Amino acid sequence: MEYRFLGRTGVRVSKLAFGTMSFGGDADEATSAAMYARCRDAGVNCFDCANVYAKGESERILGRLIAGHRDEVVVTTKAYFATGDGPNDRGTSRYHLVRAVEQSLQRLGTDRVDVFFLHRFDDRTALEETLRAAELLLSQGKVLYLAVSNFAAWQTMKALSIARDGRLTPLVALQPMYSLAKRQAEVEILPMAEAEGLGVLPYSPLGGGLLTGKYSGRQRPEVGRLVSNRMYQARYEQAYYYELAERFSALAGQRGVPPATLAVAWVAAHPAVTAPLIGARNLQQLDDVLAAADLDVDPDLYAEVAGLSIAPPPATDRVEERTEHTYGQR
Repeated sequence: MEYRFLGRTGVRVSKLAFGTMSFGGDADEATSAAMYARCRDAGVNCFDCANVYAKGESERILGRLIAGHRDEVVVTTKAYFATGDGPNDRGTSRYHLVRAVEQSLQRLGTDRVDVFFLHRFDDRTALEETLRAAELLLSQGKVLYLAVSNFAAWQTMKALSIARDGRLTPLVALQPMYSLAKRQAEVEILPMAEAEGLGVLPYSPLGGGLLTGKYSGRQRPEVGRLVSNRMYQARYEQAYYYELAERFSALAGQRGVPPATLAVAWVAAHPAVTAPLIGARNLQQLDDVLAAADLDVDPDLYAEVAGLSIAPPPATDRVEERTEHTYGQR
């Protein structure tokens, strides 16, 4: 397993990180334990969680699994989304964040969260309040590093600016959605991460299962997120995505590589990416995505895969600047 530095922290994480959203949900405790062991055997040392996964059960299971070798793994968790029915059971206010982290620590059975992600930008809480709440948790040692998930580039830069002006601990990483099917992060998020030295742990490199070979313009499996989960159905409702899945599966077949392996390896090959977050419901699914750690995606293969989907336009929308029909380059 290759290990990469997480931004400028000096902390090294495995080329693939494992997302534990299935723990206590799609995967029972025994299956979760088997997948965790398989990941550890493969050299994975970074395990991502969130307080809302399986209503806290994912953290509880992960906590039991890391007991005895806590200092060998990098554990992340998140907070923002509702953890109860109360009016203050969500968001990134100081009131909610402090309680959320303390509750996560109890479920994880640990004294600190290595990387704590703000799970979403909070439209109702001043970002300075959120960052000062995080600073309190950092000063107490309950959180070692602060990061953001599902933030736009401007929101991330605003957080970095507030931290710099207020002499607060800066963000070290971000967690965007990124796959061959969802490439918006290429426009501003990934270039910003490179420029600012931020680690990148993109989630959903398989497009919610779209790029596993089970979907095509004419084919749907009987079970899967895109079949039963309305959120994922809305995210990938256009026919284009299923046509892309069919083209991608065909290319993977020509290369003799499982589609899931190639999809994850392609994301990992982006120069701004630190470690894609892989996930699975069982060992069979896990083996294909773990194999991405050993798949070499050279520039030709990278370009061939990228050519299957529509690259998003640059932030300025001046697509001509990618051609010779422009004013030239410096």
